[in-house]
Amino acid sequence: MYINAIAHYVPSEDVANEYFERNGLTDEWIFQRTGIRNRKKASQEENTNTMAYQAIDQALEILPYPINEVDLIIGATYSPFDTVGTLSHYIQQKYQIDDAVALTVSSACSSFVNAVEIVEGYFATNKATKALIIASEHNTAYSNDLDPISGHLWGDGASVLFLSKERIGEDDAKILEVYTRGHGNIGKGPKGVCLRPRNGGIVMPHGKDVFINAIHYMTKATFTVLERHNLSPQDIKYLIPHQANARIINNVLRNLDLPPEKGVMNIENLGNTGCASTPIALSQIYDQLESNDYSVITVFGGGYSSGAVLIRKC
Repeated sequence: MYINAIAHYVPSEDVANEYFERNGLTDEWIFQRTGIRNRKKASQEENTNTMAYQAIDQALEILPYPINEVDLIIGATYSPFDTVGTLSHYIQQKYQIDDAVALTVSSACSSFVNAVEIVEGYFATNKATKALIIASEHNTAYSNDLDPISGHLWGDGASVLFLSKERIGEDDAKILEVYTRGHGNIGKGPKGVCLRPRNGGIVMPHGKDVFINAIHYMTKATFTVLERHNLSPQDIKYLIPHQANARIINNVLRNLDLPPEKGVMNIENLGNTGCASTPIALSQIYDQLESNDYSVITVFGGGYSSGAVLIRKC
């Protein structure tokens, strides 16, 4: 399957580390432990759906076919605007995409990679030929700024990928491998990161457990997709990890024996944008990819879950 178009959107409002001094946290303390200086916050007029629309509108400027040719819409989010009328259905309505399969998935920060794997399945069974994946997170709608443990981590943003079963354009990138696993039975599992909308919002009570398992499973997922294609980490141009914590990313890079410049990081200015973080990062560096360049997306989500995607620019 092939990436035909990619785009992203982040809100304009910045929330700097100084905002969290009221929690007894300094700019330097936050940066040393997370790699975050600023995070993006959606305005009162924005939400998970509107950010998705912004990303899609940008992608439509380069999409090589009309959006109504899409026959599969998958939303990826754990911070929805509406849990009944889901992200994918709002998109179907907004863009009048007739007779398409529409569903929304959540496996926390792994949701985007799981969405890619679902597209792979629909393409393999000939139930779809063109797909739209939209990853959008409105973390600040659910987070508590006064939480000194994790209130300073979260940012908002969205990214969209249009995928086709067959190659369409010269600038396409091919998705060679998708790998996902659930790890609900490992460590703190579903208690590691929680989002209970009417009972405290999004919290991370077991950050150390998340940290240790994220490093292990993001490394493992990367090796898995590479080994299936007889590749080594040194063969890739970029590693695009979930943007949860700069120290996690740097540990994964060391485990893979990769130099820092091969790791794509946007967490310093965007914060943790959840499952949207890796497609946003891919969108940011997509124009830098040249023919036959390999890249790997690797993720770890609360719950727990992990996954990786191997991509080669055509």
